[in-house]
Amino acid sequence: MDSVYVTTRDRIVIPTRLRRKLGIKPGTKACCIEHGSEILFQPLTKQYIHNICGILKDTTSATADLLIERKKDREREQAKLKRLSTPWRRS
Repeated sequence: MDSVYVTTRDRIVIPTRLRRKLGIKPGTKACCIEHGSEILFQPLTKQYIHNICGILKDTTSATADLLIERKKDREREQAKLKRLSTPWRRS
């Protein structure tokens, strides 16, 4: 098990073996996720981004969803205009 340490300037030193294995180079961005009392450190390398691309795909596209919503809005507006243009009658 590799361990890291925090420097006096609050920087974390990651062991060379892990940096090489995970492709962490100077300037590599990472995110830290707090999970209870644990911290998950995830380097945002090209390989990581490539691996997660497409995992949240939906069955419809955002464009198709937008077109459906616009059609519903148009139908509501037409129904509203129709109600407003119908003369008022008393029975």
